[in-house]
Amino acid sequence: MRGGTISRQRRYAGSVAKAAFNPTCRAFQTAIEVLGKPWTAEILGLLQAGPLRFSELGERSGGVGDKTLSARLKDLEKRGVVRRLVEPGPPVRVRYELTPRGEAFRHVGGAIERWGSALLGEE
Repeated sequence: MRGGTISRQRRYAGSVAKAAFNPTCRAFQTAIEVLGKPWTAEILGLLQAGPLRFSELGERSGGVGDKTLSARLKDLEKRGVVRRLVEPGPPVRVRYELTPRGEAFRHVGGAIERWGSALLGEE
């Protein structure tokens, strides 16, 4: 019987090694931390279409307050996901656009949407 146990353990160890991702790794946890904040995914989704001004982001998001929007944009800028562009004036205008890191969210967002559809039974 002991041989059967070892065989099952090897099969299990092999399947873990071939996992698509490691939920305990720092990179995975950082991505979840960023996406777990309210409005972050929506902001990233809105910026997929191109640069937007602060007021445009606020209008199109459908309910995010200015304080929260500002905090999310500052965090995303600090992480290198969003770039803040200042257009000289008068009046001075500020636009936000995705960096290549931010543009990579398109793939992540699509995968999450497919998974969500499966969870809802919409396959």
